[in-house]
Amino acid sequence: MKPKLLAALVSGLLIAGSAGLFLAHGAGAAAPAEEEVKGSVLVETQPTKLGTIADALTAYGTAVPAINGGMTLSVQAEGRVMRIAVTPGEAVHKGQTLMEFQLSAAASSTYAQAVTALNAAKEEQTRVTRLLGQQLATRDQKVVADKAAADAQAALTALERETGGKPQQTLVAPFDGVVATVPVNQGDRVAAGAALVTITRHNGLVVTCGIEPSEVKRLKIGQTVRIKPLAGEGEAVEGKLSRIDKSLNPKTRLVDADVTVDDELIQGQAFRAQIEVGELKGWIVPRDAVLDDDEGTYLFQVAGDKAKRVKVKRVGNDDENAAVEGPLDAKLEVVTVGNYQLEDGGAVRKEEGDAKDEKGAAKDDKATPKDGKN
Repeated sequence: MKPKLLAALVSGLLIAGSAGLFLAHGAGAAAPAEEEVKGSVLVETQPTKLGTIADALTAYGTAVPAINGGMTLSVQAEGRVMRIAVTPGEAVHKGQTLMEFQLSAAASSTYAQAVTALNAAKEEQTRVTRLLGQQLATRDQKVVADKAAADAQAALTALERETGGKPQQTLVAPFDGVVATVPVNQGDRVAAGAALVTITRHNGLVVTCGIEPSEVKRLKIGQTVRIKPLAGEGEAVEGKLSRIDKSLNPKTRLVDADVTVDDELIQGQAFRAQIEVGELKGWIVPRDAVLDDDEGTYLFQVAGDKAKRVKVKRVGNDDENAAVEGPLDAKLEVVTVGNYQLEDGGAVRKEEGDAKDEKGAAKDDKATPKDGKN
């Protein structure tokens, strides 16, 4: 083999060996970096800050008619339900026909007797007055006749108020509202004063909540309440605490409290109520940032690229945030996402997507030609 060819082969082998060592060294350096990334936990954080949230008492209740939110219609005479024109849950307007009711034969007879008695009393009153003018009757007789006529008129008026003065009665809605109940059926014979139909005003519903007896002392009339339906995706609406009982409900063994709202409610709908009974002060963090284990309540802050466990005391919380007390460092951020995977001193890394997007946007701005010049 020629000397020049041999020298070229040796040089090639040396170069190849050097390249292999370089690649091996580079791979060895990259492996620890990848392992370091894999060993850290991706987290999201937010600044640590002091503040206040509402101190809310949670209760559950149902939309029911308020004490003055409805009216039960009846006839103060026995009779029969001839026709029912509405159904429970139906919206009605003032003056709309609800039911046809016919007085019983006995009630009709009583009314007829009252009419006859009044006519007889008036005739006697007229006769005595004529005789008194002829000096054939005394003033005492006139007083008696006048009283009899007045009593007969009062009795008839009372019957007319109770029975309507007609054998066939038509019950109409006294105001705009919703039919709450119809406790009778068509054709039923009912006693005097029996409930025939109940109407609730459109704004006559309240949410009656059950409160634990030990919590009643925290309640005051007028406190702000946010209610949200238990079923569906309905939005929360704001109301006021309008009534607090001073006795236990015998069925639930809780204290009933009414919440009044301006929005129309659906009778029987169940709600979750948050009654604002005060304010909670402390470090305000998302509810999910606060964890519990055998050692107590804690959260994580980020110091450099390490997680720092901080023992805290939960003061209270609302639907989104919690107020806690503890030796938090206001300069460090609180871990809000990814904290379940952390341990004290563990490696963390923050999501850098937003930062990269900002850098990319900045580069694009710099690359954009000004005034249309390239």
